[in-house]
Parts: sequence; structure tokens; C-alpha cells
Amino acid sequence: MKRAEIRTELDQAALVAAAVAPDNTSEMTTTVERSSDSNQSETDDSGERETVVTRIERETTGGLQSTVDDYVVNVDVATKVVRHANDFTNTQS
Repeated sequence: MKRAEIRTELDQAALVAAAVAPDNTSEMTTTVERSSDSNQSETDDSGERETVVTRIERETTGGLQSTVDDYVVNVDVATKVVRHANDFTNTQS
């Protein structure tokens, strides 16, 4: 079994994780980890660092690569949507 773990530190990691999780296959898990670390730049309002953690298992290297590629694109899109939604919300106040 081939495995990959992708860790992405993000603002509003829980929203991004919720956006990408529906596309997970049965060989994938997505969670959000929080840890206090004052030296990190990506923090939520409580000062905790947030990281989206996705673990992928596939039978073949090619299958793993394909799944990782799809996942990275999904995270990129979800991150941009969250950022733009926040920008829109912040300008409407």
C-alpha cells in the first residue's frame, strides 16, 4: 500500500477541510489539527495554529499520484473561495 500525508497550514482550516472532505474517497481521511505555537503565522482567533491533515492510501504509485494531484487542486480552490468570501464579507460591513 502506498501512502501520503499532506499537511497544509491555513487560515480557517476547518472551512477548507469541510469543503474538500466530500470529495474524499474511502482511502482518504481529512482532519484539522490545532496546536498553540506563537512562532507560527497561520493562527485562528484563539492564537492556535490550524493545519488541514489529509492521509491517502492507494494500491499503486500512479493512483496515489493522481489522488494527491486532485486533492491539491481541491485545497487550492477551497482556499481561494474562503479568502474571496471573507474579502466580500469584510467589504460589506
